[in-house]
Amino acid sequence: MAPTQLPASGNPLVGSVFFDMTLGGEPLGRITFELFRDVVPKTADNFHHFCTGESKGPAGRPQGYKGSKFHRIIPNFMCQGGDFLNGDGSGSTCIWGFKSFDDENFARKHDQPGLLSMANAGPNTNGSQFFITTVPTPFLDGKHVVFGKVVDGMNVVKKMEATRTGYKGKDVPNLDVVIAQCGEM
Repeated sequence: MAPTQLPASGNPLVGSVFFDMTLGGEPLGRITFELFRDVVPKTADNFHHFCTGESKGPAGRPQGYKGSKFHRIIPNFMCQGGDFLNGDGSGSTCIWGFKSFDDENFARKHDQPGLLSMANAGPNTNGSQFFITTVPTPFLDGKHVVFGKVVDGMNVVKKMEATRTGYKGKDVPNLDVVIAQCGEM
């Protein structure tokens, strides 16, 4: 089966955001994503707001991915982050002030590396957590919403994937993998 055809760069319905990554406090590089607002606008907007810091928490302070860790890395599968509340995969929120929101659709398939997909705890439990695939993962189709793709910096994702794990659990990186800066392109 051929990979999913992705929107062309520069499409006004597709937003671009970035992560500047560090590993153990040292610069690792930039990852640039295109978000599929034409297919999953609600999911893309949720991620976009957390990238830009536009979202406000209960106390009215900005909340988002800046300074948060990738708390789970599994080689030949994915790198997971987005828990800026607890930093360990137990926290979740969305831009609408709830813990989670419903699956928008499963139109995009997990048919290639570099896809941005929602991490969840079952159907209709999307929040702030996400993962980046490092290989095709078709077994996730119909379970996790694909809402974007790495368009530059897959080499950075591969460096993240190669990070030794085992700290506080088998999938936890030994060195902090941090989103030092993020925003809109």
